[in-house]
Amino acid sequence: MSCADPAAGGSQQEYESLEQENTSLKREIEKLSDEMKHLSEVLKDHEKICPLLHCTMNFVTIPRPDALTSCLPR
Repeated sequence: MSCADPAAGGSQQEYESLEQENTSLKREIEKLSDEMKHLSEVLKDHEKICPLLHCTMNFVTIPRPDALTSCLPR
């Protein structure tokens, strides 16, 4: 008769599975954090030159359909 507890084996498998999932999720978080950093830098660079952010029409509080097109370069 074996002394090994079948329930303990299942717990070990579950533990290993959770460890693998945890490692995978940590890798995904790292990749997403890197992507967020890159996109934040791209946005910051874009904000410096975006005509919509520098357009005086952005200060008008009443929505106007022509406000967007009046800010775009022609």
